[in-house]
Amino acid sequence: MDLLGAVLQLANTKLKDNNWRNLDQQHRRRIRQFQCTKAQTVSLVQEESEATRHTRNPSSKMDYSSPCGCSCNMIIPPIIYILVCILFFTSSVCPAHSLESRNSSHQANQTFRPGEESQKLKTVRAHLTKVNKPAVKTIQSPDGDTIDCVLSHHQPAFDHAKLKGKKPLDPPERPKGHDTTGILPEEFQLWSMSGESCPEGTVPIRRTSEQDILRANSIGRFARKLRRPIRRDTTSNGHEHAVGYVTGDQYYGAKASINVWAPRVASQYEFSLSQMWVIAGSFNDDLNTIEAGWQVSPELYGDNYPRFFTYWTSDAYQATGCYNLLCSGFVQTNNRIAIGAAISPTSSYNGGQFDISLLIWKDPKHGNWWLEFGSGILVGYWPSFLFTHLRNSASMVQFGGEVVNSRSGFHTTTQMGSGHFAGEGFGKASYFRNLQVVDWDNSLIPLSNLRVLADHPNCYDIQGGINRVWGNYFYYGGPGRNSRCP
Repeated sequence: MDLLGAVLQLANTKLKDNNWRNLDQQHRRRIRQFQCTKAQTVSLVQEESEATRHTRNPSSKMDYSSPCGCSCNMIIPPIIYILVCILFFTSSVCPAHSLESRNSSHQANQTFRPGEESQKLKTVRAHLTKVNKPAVKTIQSPDGDTIDCVLSHHQPAFDHAKLKGKKPLDPPERPKGHDTTGILPEEFQLWSMSGESCPEGTVPIRRTSEQDILRANSIGRFARKLRRPIRRDTTSNGHEHAVGYVTGDQYYGAKASINVWAPRVASQYEFSLSQMWVIAGSFNDDLNTIEAGWQVSPELYGDNYPRFFTYWTSDAYQATGCYNLLCSGFVQTNNRIAIGAAISPTSSYNGGQFDISLLIWKDPKHGNWWLEFGSGILVGYWPSFLFTHLRNSASMVQFGGEVVNSRSGFHTTTQMGSGHFAGEGFGKASYFRNLQVVDWDNSLIPLSNLRVLADHPNCYDIQGGINRVWGNYFYYGGPGRNSRCP
Protein backbone atom coordinates (compact mmCIF):
# COMPACT_ATOMS: atom_id res chain seq x y z
CA MET A 1 0.00 0.00 0.00
CA ASP A 2 1.41 3.48 -0.91
CA LEU A 3 2.02 6.12 1.73
CA LEU A 4 -1.00 8.22 0.79
CA GLY A 5 -3.25 5.15 0.87
CA ALA A 6 -1.92 4.23 4.30
CA VAL A 7 -2.59 7.69 5.67
CA LEU A 8 -6.12 7.75 4.23
CA GLN A 9 -6.87 4.29 5.62
CA LEU A 10 -5.64 5.30 9.07
CA ALA A 11 -7.79 8.42 9.01
CA ASN A 12 -10.83 6.43 7.84
CA THR A 13 -10.32 3.85 10.61
CA LYS A 14 -10.14 6.53 13.30
CA LEU A 15 -13.22 8.25 11.85
CA LYS A 16 -15.16 4.96 11.93
CA ASP A 17 -14.17 4.39 15.57
CA ASN A 18 -15.31 7.91 16.49
CA ASN A 19 -18.60 7.40 14.60
CA TRP A 20 -19.24 4.18 16.56
CA ARG A 21 -18.65 5.95 19.88
CA ASN A 22 -20.91 8.83 18.81
CA LEU A 23 -23.68 6.43 17.72
CA ASP A 24 -23.48 4.43 20.94
CA GLN A 25 -23.64 7.58 23.11
CA GLN A 26 -26.56 9.01 21.11
CA HIS A 27 -28.39 5.70 21.42
CA ARG A 28 -27.74 5.55 25.18
CA ARG A 29 -29.42 8.95 25.60
CA ARG A 30 -32.37 8.00 23.35
CA ILE A 31 -33.32 4.83 25.22
CA ARG A 32 -31.79 5.32 28.64
CA GLN A 33 -35.23 4.83 30.13
CA PHE A 34 -34.88 1.17 29.15
CA GLN A 35 -31.57 0.67 30.96
CA CYS A 36 -31.61 -1.12 34.24
CA THR A 37 -32.18 1.88 36.44
CA LYS A 38 -35.57 0.62 37.47
CA ALA A 39 -36.71 1.01 41.04
CA GLN A 40 -36.80 -2.77 41.14
CA THR A 41 -33.08 -2.99 40.50
CA VAL A 42 -32.33 -0.20 42.96
CA SER A 43 -34.32 -2.20 45.50
CA LEU A 44 -32.08 -5.17 44.78
CA VAL A 45 -28.92 -3.16 45.26
CA GLN A 46 -30.22 -1.75 48.55
CA GLU A 47 -31.37 -5.18 49.66
CA GLU A 48 -27.89 -6.62 49.18
CA SER A 49 -26.25 -3.53 50.81
CA GLU A 50 -23.98 -2.99 47.85
CA ALA A 51 -22.00 0.20 47.98
CA THR A 52 -22.56 1.07 44.36
CA ARG A 53 -25.02 3.46 42.84
CA HIS A 54 -26.48 3.03 39.38
CA THR A 55 -26.01 6.32 37.63
CA ARG A 56 -26.48 7.12 34.00
CA ASN A 57 -23.33 7.30 32.03
CA PRO A 58 -22.48 10.98 31.43
CA SER A 59 -21.82 11.97 27.87
CA SER A 60 -18.16 12.15 27.07
CA LYS A 61 -16.67 15.06 25.23
CA MET A 62 -15.60 13.82 21.85
CA ASP A 63 -12.52 15.04 20.03
CA TYR A 64 -13.63 15.85 16.50
CA SER A 65 -10.24 17.15 15.41
CA SER A 66 -8.64 15.44 12.45
CA PRO A 67 -6.10 12.77 13.33
CA CYS A 68 -3.86 14.30 10.65
CA GLY A 69 -4.43 17.90 11.63
CA CYS A 70 -1.56 20.34 12.25
CA SER A 71 -1.17 23.78 13.70
CA CYS A 72 -1.53 26.77 11.38
CA ASN A 73 1.63 28.19 12.96
CA MET A 74 3.77 25.22 12.00
CA ILE A 75 6.73 26.10 9.74
CA ILE A 76 7.21 23.53 6.98
CA PRO A 77 10.72 23.27 5.49
CA PRO A 78 10.74 23.85 1.71
CA ILE A 79 12.07 20.38 0.91
CA ILE A 80 9.18 18.73 2.82
CA TYR A 81 6.67 20.94 1.01
CA ILE A 82 8.13 19.95 -2.38
CA LEU A 83 8.04 16.22 -1.52
CA VAL A 84 4.40 16.43 -0.39
CA CYS A 85 3.42 18.22 -3.61
CA ILE A 86 5.17 15.52 -5.69
CA LEU A 87 3.37 12.79 -3.71
CA PHE A 88 -0.09 14.28 -4.25
CA PHE A 89 0.66 15.08 -7.91
CA THR A 90 1.74 11.48 -8.57
CA SER A 91 -1.35 10.06 -6.81
CA SER A 92 -3.67 12.34 -8.78
CA VAL A 93 -2.13 11.79 -12.21
CA CYS A 94 -1.61 8.03 -11.79
CA PRO A 95 -4.50 6.67 -9.74
CA ALA A 96 -4.54 3.43 -11.73
CA HIS A 97 -0.91 2.83 -10.79
CA SER A 98 -1.68 3.37 -7.10
CA LEU A 99 -4.62 0.95 -7.22
CA GLU A 100 -2.49 -1.61 -9.02
CA SER A 101 0.19 -1.29 -6.35
CA ARG A 102 -2.34 -1.82 -3.57
CA ASN A 103 -3.79 -4.85 -5.32
CA SER A 104 -0.32 -6.28 -5.92
CA SER A 105 0.50 -5.82 -2.24
CA HIS A 106 -2.75 -7.55 -1.24
CA GLN A 107 -2.00 -10.49 -3.54
CA ALA A 108 1.53 -10.73 -2.21
CA ASN A 109 0.13 -11.17 1.30
CA GLN A 110 -2.03 -14.17 0.33
CA THR A 111 -0.91 -17.60 1.53
CA PHE A 112 -1.86 -19.33 -1.73
CA ARG A 113 -0.64 -19.16 -5.32
CA PRO A 114 -2.46 -17.10 -7.99
CA GLY A 115 -4.22 -20.16 -9.42
CA GLU A 116 -5.24 -21.29 -5.96
CA GLU A 117 -6.43 -17.77 -5.16
CA SER A 118 -8.68 -17.73 -8.22
CA GLN A 119 -10.21 -21.10 -7.36
CA LYS A 120 -10.68 -20.11 -3.71
CA LEU A 121 -12.46 -16.89 -4.63
CA LYS A 122 -14.74 -18.81 -7.01
CA THR A 123 -15.65 -21.17 -4.18
CA VAL A 124 -16.23 -18.26 -1.79
CA ARG A 125 -18.46 -16.42 -4.26
CA ALA A 126 -20.46 -19.56 -4.97
CA HIS A 127 -21.07 -19.92 -1.22
CA LEU A 128 -22.11 -16.27 -0.98
CA THR A 129 -24.90 -16.89 -3.49
CA LYS A 130 -26.25 -19.55 -1.11
CA VAL A 131 -26.29 -17.43 2.05
CA ASN A 132 -27.04 -13.99 0.54
CA LYS A 133 -30.57 -14.28 -0.81
CA PRO A 134 -32.19 -11.75 -3.22
CA ALA A 135 -33.42 -8.71 -1.32
CA VAL A 136 -36.58 -6.70 -1.87
CA LYS A 137 -34.99 -3.84 0.09
CA THR A 138 -31.49 -3.06 1.38
CA ILE A 139 -30.63 -0.98 4.47
CA GLN A 140 -27.21 0.46 5.27
CA SER A 141 -26.44 0.31 8.98
CA PRO A 142 -24.47 3.15 10.65
CA ASP A 143 -21.86 0.62 11.79
CA GLY A 144 -21.11 -0.53 8.22
CA ASP A 145 -23.36 -3.60 8.02
CA THR A 146 -25.63 -4.15 5.04
CA ILE A 147 -29.06 -5.51 5.98
CA ASP A 148 -31.04 -7.28 3.26
CA CYS A 149 -34.83 -7.60 3.57
CA VAL A 150 -35.49 -11.09 2.20
CA LEU A 151 -38.89 -12.68 1.59
CA SER A 152 -39.58 -14.97 4.55
CA HIS A 153 -39.91 -18.13 2.46
CA HIS A 154 -36.65 -17.35 0.60
CA GLN A 155 -34.42 -17.25 3.71
CA PRO A 156 -31.61 -19.89 3.92
CA ALA A 157 -33.64 -22.24 6.16
CA PHE A 158 -35.95 -23.02 3.25
CA ASP A 159 -33.09 -24.51 1.25
CA HIS A 160 -33.51 -27.54 3.52
CA ALA A 161 -35.22 -30.45 1.74
CA LYS A 162 -37.85 -30.75 4.49
CA LEU A 163 -38.78 -27.05 4.23
CA LYS A 164 -38.77 -26.47 0.47
CA GLY A 165 -42.07 -25.04 -0.71
CA LYS A 166 -43.27 -24.29 2.82
CA LYS A 167 -43.69 -21.05 4.77
CA PRO A 168 -42.87 -20.06 8.37
CA LEU A 169 -45.22 -21.39 11.04
CA ASP A 170 -47.67 -19.31 13.04
CA PRO A 171 -46.72 -18.31 16.62
CA PRO A 172 -47.18 -21.05 19.25
CA GLU A 173 -48.62 -20.90 22.74
CA ARG A 174 -46.28 -19.17 25.22
CA PRO A 175 -45.29 -20.94 28.45
CA LYS A 176 -47.53 -20.38 31.46
CA GLY A 177 -46.22 -17.77 33.87
CA HIS A 178 -44.53 -15.80 31.10
CA ASP A 179 -44.54 -12.07 31.84
CA THR A 180 -45.08 -9.90 28.74
CA THR A 181 -45.59 -6.59 30.54
CA GLY A 182 -42.03 -5.38 30.01
CA ILE A 183 -41.20 -3.41 26.89
CA LEU A 184 -37.94 -3.54 24.99
CA PRO A 185 -37.14 -0.58 22.74
CA GLU A 186 -37.38 -1.44 19.06
CA GLU A 187 -34.10 0.33 18.37
CA PHE A 188 -31.81 -1.95 20.39
CA GLN A 189 -29.76 -2.73 17.27
CA LEU A 190 -27.68 -0.18 15.39
CA TRP A 191 -29.10 -0.94 11.94
CA SER A 192 -32.58 0.16 13.08
CA MET A 193 -31.24 3.62 14.03
CA SER A 194 -31.37 4.56 10.35
CA GLY A 195 -35.15 4.83 10.67
CA GLU A 196 -35.58 2.18 7.95
CA SER A 197 -37.25 -1.18 8.52
CA CYS A 198 -38.03 -4.31 6.54
CA PRO A 199 -41.53 -4.69 5.09
CA GLU A 200 -44.02 -7.23 6.42
CA GLY A 201 -43.46 -10.64 4.91
CA THR A 202 -39.68 -10.21 4.89
CA VAL A 203 -36.88 -10.85 7.39
CA PRO A 204 -33.75 -8.70 7.91
CA ILE A 205 -30.54 -10.64 7.24
CA ARG A 206 -27.02 -9.29 7.72
CA ARG A 207 -25.25 -9.61 4.37
CA THR A 208 -22.16 -11.84 4.35
CA SER A 209 -19.07 -10.51 2.55
CA GLU A 210 -16.11 -12.21 0.90
CA GLN A 211 -13.88 -11.05 3.74
CA ASP A 212 -16.20 -12.64 6.32
CA ILE A 213 -15.57 -16.04 4.72
CA LEU A 214 -11.87 -15.50 3.97
CA ARG A 215 -11.18 -14.74 7.64
CA ALA A 216 -12.38 -18.26 8.48
CA ASN A 217 -9.74 -19.76 6.13
CA SER A 218 -12.19 -22.32 4.75
CA ILE A 219 -15.85 -22.73 3.81
CA GLY A 220 -16.11 -25.67 6.19
CA ARG A 221 -15.01 -23.60 9.17
CA PHE A 222 -17.05 -20.49 8.33
CA ALA A 223 -19.94 -19.77 10.74
CA ARG A 224 -19.19 -22.85 12.85
CA LYS A 225 -17.88 -23.38 16.33
CA LEU A 226 -14.86 -25.62 16.55
CA ARG A 227 -15.57 -28.96 18.13
CA ARG A 228 -14.74 -29.07 21.84
CA PRO A 229 -16.08 -30.73 24.98
CA ILE A 230 -19.04 -29.20 26.80
CA ARG A 231 -18.02 -30.75 30.12
CA ARG A 232 -16.59 -28.10 32.41
CA ASP A 233 -13.04 -28.98 33.40
CA THR A 234 -9.51 -27.65 33.06
CA THR A 235 -8.86 -29.39 29.72
CA SER A 236 -11.27 -27.42 27.59
CA ASN A 237 -9.06 -27.11 24.49
CA GLY A 238 -8.71 -23.33 24.72
CA HIS A 239 -12.38 -22.69 25.51
CA GLU A 240 -12.85 -21.35 29.04
CA HIS A 241 -16.17 -20.95 30.83
CA ALA A 242 -17.85 -19.47 33.87
CA VAL A 243 -21.36 -20.95 33.95
CA GLY A 244 -24.41 -21.73 36.02
CA TYR A 245 -26.26 -24.93 35.13
CA VAL A 246 -29.03 -27.35 36.07
CA THR A 247 -29.21 -31.05 35.24
CA GLY A 248 -30.94 -34.23 36.35
CA ASP A 249 -34.42 -33.55 34.97
CA GLN A 250 -36.28 -33.08 31.70
CA TYR A 251 -36.31 -29.46 30.50
CA TYR A 252 -38.48 -27.94 27.79
CA GLY A 253 -36.95 -24.47 27.70
CA ALA A 254 -35.17 -21.74 29.63
CA LYS A 255 -35.28 -18.00 30.22
CA ALA A 256 -32.82 -15.38 31.49
CA SER A 257 -31.96 -11.69 31.34
CA ILE A 258 -28.35 -11.20 30.20
CA ASN A 259 -26.27 -8.09 30.95
CA VAL A 260 -24.71 -6.74 27.69
CA TRP A 261 -21.13 -5.42 27.57
CA ALA A 262 -18.46 -4.91 24.91
CA PRO A 263 -15.51 -6.96 26.22
CA ARG A 264 -12.07 -6.58 24.70
CA VAL A 265 -11.02 -9.51 22.50
CA ALA A 266 -7.25 -9.76 22.10
CA SER A 267 -7.03 -11.75 18.86
CA GLN A 268 -8.99 -12.17 15.64
CA TYR A 269 -9.18 -15.89 16.36
CA GLU A 270 -10.64 -15.51 19.85
CA PHE A 271 -14.15 -14.57 20.96
CA SER A 272 -16.05 -13.64 24.08
CA LEU A 273 -19.73 -14.51 24.50
CA SER A 274 -22.55 -14.70 27.02
CA GLN A 275 -25.36 -17.12 26.24
CA MET A 276 -27.85 -19.82 27.16
CA TRP A 277 -27.34 -23.48 26.17
CA VAL A 278 -30.21 -25.98 25.93
CA ILE A 279 -28.53 -29.40 25.79
CA ALA A 280 -29.43 -33.06 25.20
CA GLY A 281 -27.56 -36.25 24.33
CA SER A 282 -24.26 -37.64 25.50
CA PHE A 283 -21.04 -35.65 25.49
CA ASN A 284 -19.73 -37.50 22.48
CA ASP A 285 -20.70 -37.41 18.81
CA ASP A 286 -24.47 -37.12 19.34
CA LEU A 287 -24.58 -33.94 21.43
CA ASN A 288 -27.55 -31.63 20.60
CA THR A 289 -27.48 -27.95 21.57
CA ILE A 290 -29.58 -24.84 21.00
CA GLU A 291 -27.80 -21.59 21.88
CA ALA A 292 -28.58 -17.87 21.96
CA GLY A 293 -27.03 -14.73 23.47
CA TRP A 294 -24.55 -12.01 22.54
CA GLN A 295 -20.97 -12.33 21.35
CA VAL A 296 -17.90 -10.36 20.27
CA SER A 297 -16.22 -12.31 17.45
CA PRO A 298 -13.71 -10.51 15.19
CA GLU A 299 -13.31 -13.61 13.02
CA LEU A 300 -17.01 -14.00 12.29
CA TYR A 301 -17.98 -10.32 11.96
CA GLY A 302 -14.73 -8.44 11.34
CA ASP A 303 -15.12 -6.06 14.30
CA ASN A 304 -15.44 -5.89 18.09
CA TYR A 305 -19.11 -4.97 18.48
CA PRO A 306 -21.36 -7.13 20.71
CA ARG A 307 -23.88 -8.89 18.48
CA PHE A 308 -27.06 -10.90 19.02
CA PHE A 309 -26.51 -14.49 17.86
CA THR A 310 -27.99 -17.98 17.69
CA TYR A 311 -26.37 -21.39 17.18
CA TRP A 312 -27.34 -25.06 16.91
CA THR A 313 -25.76 -28.47 16.38
CA SER A 314 -27.00 -32.07 16.46
CA ASP A 315 -23.63 -33.87 16.29
CA ALA A 316 -21.33 -32.14 18.79
CA TYR A 317 -20.25 -29.32 16.45
CA GLN A 318 -18.99 -31.68 13.74
CA ALA A 319 -20.94 -31.43 10.46
CA THR A 320 -24.29 -29.91 11.46
CA GLY A 321 -25.33 -26.48 12.64
CA CYS A 322 -24.11 -22.93 12.30
CA TYR A 323 -24.36 -19.40 13.63
CA ASN A 324 -27.40 -17.26 12.90
CA LEU A 325 -28.96 -17.77 9.44
CA LEU A 326 -25.74 -18.91 7.78
CA CYS A 327 -27.03 -22.38 6.90
CA SER A 328 -30.35 -24.20 6.56
CA GLY A 329 -31.65 -24.41 10.09
CA PHE A 330 -33.17 -21.60 12.15
CA VAL A 331 -36.37 -20.14 10.66
CA GLN A 332 -36.78 -16.42 11.34
CA THR A 333 -40.31 -14.99 11.61
CA ASN A 334 -39.60 -11.40 12.76
CA ASN A 335 -39.04 -8.42 10.43
CA ARG A 336 -37.45 -6.10 13.01
CA ILE A 337 -34.61 -8.15 14.52
CA ALA A 338 -31.48 -8.96 12.53
CA ILE A 339 -29.65 -11.95 13.98
CA GLY A 340 -25.93 -11.17 13.91
CA ALA A 341 -26.44 -7.39 14.05
CA ALA A 342 -24.76 -5.15 16.64
CA ILE A 343 -26.52 -4.40 19.93
CA SER A 344 -26.67 -0.86 21.29
CA PRO A 345 -26.49 0.51 23.91
CA THR A 346 -24.13 -1.55 26.05
CA SER A 347 -23.39 -1.36 29.76
CA SER A 348 -20.63 0.82 31.19
CA TYR A 349 -18.48 0.41 34.31
CA ASN A 350 -20.08 2.26 37.24
CA GLY A 351 -22.65 3.61 34.77
CA GLY A 352 -25.81 2.60 32.94
CA GLN A 353 -26.63 -1.09 32.74
CA PHE A 354 -28.42 -2.74 29.82
CA ASP A 355 -29.65 -6.32 29.54
CA ILE A 356 -31.60 -8.44 27.08
CA SER A 357 -34.18 -11.08 27.98
CA LEU A 358 -34.20 -14.37 26.06
CA LEU A 359 -36.67 -17.26 26.20
CA ILE A 360 -36.24 -20.60 24.43
CA TRP A 361 -39.03 -23.16 24.70
CA LYS A 362 -40.44 -26.23 22.99
CA ASP A 363 -43.85 -25.84 21.37
CA PRO A 364 -45.98 -28.63 22.89
CA LYS A 365 -48.08 -28.91 19.74
CA HIS A 366 -45.49 -29.18 16.95
CA GLY A 367 -42.29 -29.86 18.91
CA ASN A 368 -40.27 -26.98 17.42
CA TRP A 369 -37.98 -24.91 19.65
CA TRP A 370 -38.92 -21.20 19.61
CA LEU A 371 -36.88 -18.12 20.51
CA GLU A 372 -38.31 -14.94 22.03
CA PHE A 373 -36.41 -11.70 22.53
CA GLY A 374 -37.51 -9.20 25.17
CA SER A 375 -41.14 -9.52 26.24
CA GLY A 376 -43.27 -10.99 23.50
CA ILE A 377 -41.03 -10.44 20.45
CA LEU A 378 -40.86 -13.77 18.62
CA VAL A 379 -37.66 -14.16 16.61
CA GLY A 380 -38.25 -17.59 15.06
CA TYR A 381 -37.74 -21.31 15.65
CA TRP A 382 -35.49 -24.33 15.21
CA PRO A 383 -37.51 -27.12 13.49
CA SER A 384 -37.59 -30.30 15.57
CA PHE A 385 -36.34 -32.44 12.66
CA LEU A 386 -32.91 -30.78 12.97
CA PHE A 387 -32.28 -32.75 16.16
CA THR A 388 -32.21 -36.25 17.57
CA HIS A 389 -32.30 -36.01 21.38
CA LEU A 390 -33.83 -32.52 21.45
CA ARG A 391 -36.85 -33.83 19.58
CA ASN A 392 -38.02 -34.91 23.02
CA SER A 393 -36.55 -32.67 25.73
CA ALA A 394 -33.30 -31.27 27.12
CA SER A 395 -31.29 -32.93 29.88
CA MET A 396 -29.24 -29.86 30.85
CA VAL A 397 -29.56 -26.06 30.71
CA GLN A 398 -26.56 -23.76 31.06
CA PHE A 399 -26.16 -20.00 31.36
CA GLY A 400 -22.91 -18.03 31.36
CA GLY A 401 -19.79 -16.82 29.61
CA GLU A 402 -17.26 -18.41 27.30
CA VAL A 403 -13.98 -17.18 25.80
CA VAL A 404 -11.33 -18.68 23.54
CA ASN A 405 -7.76 -18.60 24.83
CA SER A 406 -5.51 -19.19 21.82
CA ARG A 407 -2.27 -18.18 23.55
CA SER A 408 0.50 -20.59 24.53
CA GLY A 409 2.98 -19.78 27.29
CA PHE A 410 0.79 -17.06 28.78
CA HIS A 411 -2.93 -16.46 29.13
CA THR A 412 -4.93 -14.25 26.78
CA THR A 413 -6.14 -10.80 27.85
CA THR A 414 -9.52 -11.40 26.20
CA GLN A 415 -12.19 -10.32 28.66
CA MET A 416 -15.31 -12.18 29.73
CA GLY A 417 -18.47 -10.20 30.52
CA SER A 418 -17.46 -6.74 31.71
CA GLY A 419 -13.82 -7.74 32.12
CA HIS A 420 -14.17 -7.57 35.93
CA PHE A 421 -14.49 -10.33 38.50
CA ALA A 422 -17.83 -11.36 40.00
CA GLY A 423 -16.98 -9.97 43.45
CA GLU A 424 -17.20 -6.38 42.23
CA GLY A 425 -20.99 -6.74 41.97
CA PHE A 426 -23.66 -4.63 40.31
CA GLY A 427 -22.59 -1.93 37.86
CA LYS A 428 -19.11 -3.42 37.58
CA ALA A 429 -19.41 -7.16 37.02
CA SER A 430 -21.64 -8.71 34.35
CA TYR A 431 -24.69 -10.70 35.44
CA PHE A 432 -27.46 -13.12 34.51
CA ARG A 433 -30.73 -12.67 36.41
CA ASN A 434 -34.21 -14.19 36.70
CA LEU A 435 -33.07 -17.63 35.60
CA GLN A 436 -35.96 -20.02 34.89
CA VAL A 437 -36.69 -23.28 33.09
CA VAL A 438 -39.80 -24.61 31.31
CA ASP A 439 -41.21 -27.84 32.73
CA TRP A 440 -43.22 -30.71 31.19
CA ASP A 441 -46.45 -28.72 31.62
CA ASN A 442 -45.13 -25.79 29.53
CA SER A 443 -44.79 -23.67 32.68
CA LEU A 444 -41.93 -21.34 33.57
CA ILE A 445 -40.58 -22.24 37.01
CA PRO A 446 -37.62 -21.04 39.13
CA LEU A 447 -34.45 -23.11 39.25
CA SER A 448 -34.23 -25.43 42.21
CA ASN A 449 -30.63 -26.64 42.07
CA LEU A 450 -28.46 -24.07 40.28
CA ARG A 451 -24.76 -24.94 40.37
CA VAL A 452 -21.96 -22.59 39.34
CA LEU A 453 -18.55 -23.51 37.99
CA ALA A 454 -15.54 -21.69 36.50
CA ASP A 455 -12.84 -23.54 34.53
CA HIS A 456 -10.11 -21.08 35.56
CA PRO A 457 -11.36 -18.95 38.49
CA ASN A 458 -8.15 -16.90 38.65
CA CYS A 459 -8.88 -15.71 35.11
CA TYR A 460 -12.70 -15.67 35.07
CA ASP A 461 -14.93 -16.46 38.05
CA ILE A 462 -18.60 -16.70 39.04
CA GLN A 463 -20.72 -16.13 42.18
CA GLY A 464 -24.37 -17.18 42.43
CA GLY A 465 -27.25 -16.02 44.61
CA ILE A 466 -31.01 -15.76 44.99
CA ASN A 467 -33.37 -13.00 46.19
CA ARG A 468 -36.98 -11.91 45.75
CA VAL A 469 -36.29 -9.40 42.95
CA TRP A 470 -33.80 -11.17 40.68
CA GLY A 471 -34.71 -14.74 41.64
CA ASN A 472 -31.80 -17.00 40.73
CA TYR A 473 -28.88 -14.90 39.47
CA PHE A 474 -25.10 -14.80 39.28
CA TYR A 475 -22.26 -12.39 38.57
CA TYR A 476 -19.42 -13.68 36.39
CA GLY A 477 -16.45 -12.70 34.23
CA GLY A 478 -12.92 -11.43 34.49
CA PRO A 479 -9.98 -9.82 32.69
CA GLY A 480 -8.11 -12.90 31.58
CA ARG A 481 -4.38 -12.48 32.15
CA ASN A 482 -3.55 -10.81 35.47
CA SER A 483 -1.19 -11.32 38.41
CA ARG A 484 -3.09 -14.46 39.48
CA CYS A 485 -3.59 -15.68 35.91
CA PRO A 486 -0.19 -15.24 34.19
